[in-house]
Amino acid sequence: MVAEGTMEDAAARKKHATRIRAFIYFAAGMAGLLFGLDQGVISGALPFISQEWNLGSVAQEWVVSSMMLGAATGAIVALFLARGIGRKKSLMTGATLFIIGCLGSGLSTGVTMLVAFRLILGLSIGIASYTAPLYLAEMSDKDSRGKVISGYQLMVTVGILLAFLSDTYFSYSGLWRSMLSIIAIPGFILILTVFTLPDSPRWLATKGRFAEASKVLNMLHEKTEVAEEELADIKETLKVKQAGWQLFKANKNVRRAVFLGVLLQAMQQFTGFNVIMYYSPKILGLAGFSSTEDQMIGTVINGIVFTLATFIAVGMVDKSGRKPALKIGFFVMAVSMAIVGVCMTMLEGGNAPSFVPYLAAIMTMMMIAGFAMSAGPIVWVLCSEIQPLKSREFGVACSTMTNWITCAIVGATFLSLIDALGSANTFWLYAALNAVFIFLTIGFVPETKNVTLEEIEKNLMSGKKLRDIGC
Repeated sequence: MVAEGTMEDAAARKKHATRIRAFIYFAAGMAGLLFGLDQGVISGALPFISQEWNLGSVAQEWVVSSMMLGAATGAIVALFLARGIGRKKSLMTGATLFIIGCLGSGLSTGVTMLVAFRLILGLSIGIASYTAPLYLAEMSDKDSRGKVISGYQLMVTVGILLAFLSDTYFSYSGLWRSMLSIIAIPGFILILTVFTLPDSPRWLATKGRFAEASKVLNMLHEKTEVAEEELADIKETLKVKQAGWQLFKANKNVRRAVFLGVLLQAMQQFTGFNVIMYYSPKILGLAGFSSTEDQMIGTVINGIVFTLATFIAVGMVDKSGRKPALKIGFFVMAVSMAIVGVCMTMLEGGNAPSFVPYLAAIMTMMMIAGFAMSAGPIVWVLCSEIQPLKSREFGVACSTMTNWITCAIVGATFLSLIDALGSANTFWLYAALNAVFIFLTIGFVPETKNVTLEEIEKNLMSGKKLRDIGC
């Protein structure tokens, strides 16, 4: 009878742990949904905004890139929030700012007001995009960590797709204010969901709240001894006396990890993926699809491709690994961008065969698929894995800030690059960058699948080459 009772208790613990983890993953994934909604919504709204307010290329770039500038600031703010009030309350703060930014954007009476509220919106996204992957990395186990954080990226893609669908629905009546306002609804859902979550046991441990950390770990694991072993590993990493900026200055291995996180995020953004997300109707227009309906339908198809390809990444990231997927993804993106450039050359010449616009659209989808299966989710996974515990907030803040600064650069220069270089040369530029990223991946990026955060930290701090810290 005792054995039977013990088995029943173990089964109950396993069921409870599974339920708790699933709820955590859903809630953190909602932060990804907000991220995606804001990324996607502006591409459909921008043509109507620029037409109503007669905006030139530079003003349009400011409308797009202001969100990224706010997000870069949000990543810095999130560093102090996540360290001071914890991951849970940081997510709630981000959701509140998201609601304010959405509603304010929809009520804007001029471009200055719109840019101001998009800065607030960016602040919220910067907080969420920093906090959610960090929280997920600290709440998931080593064997599913890649899948869980990739699931966050999947929710980003779902958000983008939903934004595209919403934009298409409102595009028939030109209601761009509704496009920008309606996405506030998930922000309310996130606040209600996160309210019930536990905080990260690693954050609790950094505050000396070991009893609470132990309680959370026991909620997350079906076996008490596994929870106790993980808490012991966390306590061991906390023996490093310095933290954050001080540890960054004092320890070259921490500086190497921060460098790698910054490099990864810069690589992700300079693939050129986000020019397709933010300027999808514009690109389809350059490819020869002149009607608004064709452009919006093409934009929705791009969103569907992005979502489906990310599903594949979620299923493969903990099996095939991080590094092979990155190399393949950069290759696919380089080839796709190069072919789009060739198509643009033919279209600009005025004598392109009838199939060329469709080839350009297909290659755009191929580029999206390559990103979704590689750099999109995997960069966020790696950036949350490679930072030591005592400097994790600082390291992730640096990489997240880099993501948004480089994203702002990409968003703020695309139309100007087309004006200065021509559409073909602009796409060839991004093709060349993707080719370079293959070699950077080979030289610097580690394989971290099925390795605990504490093992990665141990290898890093022992001085192993960056590409070997997952071995």
